[in-house]
Amino acid sequence: MRLLGAVGIVAGAIVLAAGGLDAQTIATIMTARLMEPNQKTVEVSTQELQEILSAGGAMVFDARPHLEWAISHIPGAVNVAPKPGVPIAQYVSDVNEVGRLVGADKAAPIVLYCNGPFCGKSKRLGEELVAAGYSNVRRYQLGIPTWRALMGVTAIELEGALHVYKNDKTAVFLDVREPSEFAAGTIPGARNIPRSLVLVGKDVGEILKAKNDGRLPMEDHNTRIIIVGGDSAQARFVAEQVAKEAFHNVSYFVGTYETLRSVIK
Repeated sequence: MRLLGAVGIVAGAIVLAAGGLDAQTIATIMTARLMEPNQKTVEVSTQELQEILSAGGAMVFDARPHLEWAISHIPGAVNVAPKPGVPIAQYVSDVNEVGRLVGADKAAPIVLYCNGPFCGKSKRLGEELVAAGYSNVRRYQLGIPTWRALMGVTAIELEGALHVYKNDKTAVFLDVREPSEFAAGTIPGARNIPRSLVLVGKDVGEILKAKNDGRLPMEDHNTRIIIVGGDSAQARFVAEQVAKEAFHNVSYFVGTYETLRSVIK
């Protein structure tokens, strides 16, 4: 079904997060597509993309520049180099690089996404892939803004985490290792929310305490939050719980604390 524009989609997602919609309306939000006219490739909904990622049913490409992908991407998505000679305002990924990753199989299932309804990167790449003979290309045109609104978390790579640490002084780094590990050494400025004390649910356990004691940025829910753990599974679990508290920009580090700490000077 169609929602009228990005504003309607995101507004609906906020209501969903607040628990104010019935099951029928929730299905509408999760199955929404942008449904632009004259599309060259089929769109998938948030629910369909979630199912594709869970089943490994297609290779999912983030059609944005490499650093943007490294800073925040849908878990499981891959990135390729840009098409040579194209100005940044008309950025498009290199079809040849996509072909290399799918083994030159032009029937391989491919899903593309970018920065949402107002972004043309995935549309440009989709059109170039179709022109090159690829026959099974779909797009998640609602993109990463809607993914964040409905699914909560994104992944951050080593390059992206280091970039954020050096350049975004408002970012909050959460170290979710145990207090004894945190006390023995952490990322400068990081705050500790131990994984062992984090419960599933809203306003419970250590997350509730962190909301009240200042470890979580309660006065600006758009603050970038980077979560680091002993491994990525530990970090992802806590990231999912933090995102359920209406924080809109939560990423978990795909590596280990030791890996990130080793490059931070």
